[in-house]
Amino acid sequence: MALGGAVVAGAQPAREAEPAAAFAARLQQRLSGIRDFSADFVQSYEGGALRKRTTERGTVQVKKPGRMRWAYTSPEEKLFVSDGRRMYMWIPADKQVMVSTLPAAGEAGTPVLFLLGRGDLTRDFNVAYAATPPAAGPAAVALSLTPKRAEPEYTTLTLVADRPTLGLRMLIADDSQGGTSTFTFSHLKENTGVPDSRFAFTIPRGVDVITR
Repeated sequence: MALGGAVVAGAQPAREAEPAAAFAARLQQRLSGIRDFSADFVQSYEGGALRKRTTERGTVQVKKPGRMRWAYTSPEEKLFVSDGRRMYMWIPADKQVMVSTLPAAGEAGTPVLFLLGRGDLTRDFNVAYAATPPAAGPAAVALSLTPKRAEPEYTTLTLVADRPTLGLRMLIADDSQGGTSTFTFSHLKENTGVPDSRFAFTIPRGVDVITR
């Protein structure tokens, strides 16, 4: 999963009465209370070494600890599943499954693992307000998160949350190649008791299996 700059051209972070660290602490408390969630998502990527631009859509389900299911429906069908121990990427058109081990709790790995509670906003990041992307709407707040320890998969995360509810709206990751990945979430549902069976994956017969 290619995972974004959070700076919008010409925009400036809003002047906030509440210090960024205090808002981050409240948001962290809110995130810690989420056991599972499901949502529709739009994932876009722009820039990088090849200066490419892509947009994908689908649905996501997350359940702590360690379980995720990203079902991409457009423009290409593919499935990314983590069962808590292993991660699987299934691309039907390629008849190929990529298998890797879920990073240990102390290893952040890809930015989407942040959604599993990998990382504490006030402990692991230097926090500042950022310009809120126009698509997030006027009620959103953006936090720029710079990891205190260098991460190989991203240089900065930007978390965009709804100001009144602290609900997650966007996750943006910048990488060292100058690329920006943006995940925009809608129809978010939290703590509905997503069953473990949603995160089970059986490798189809007759496909190539690549272990990383």
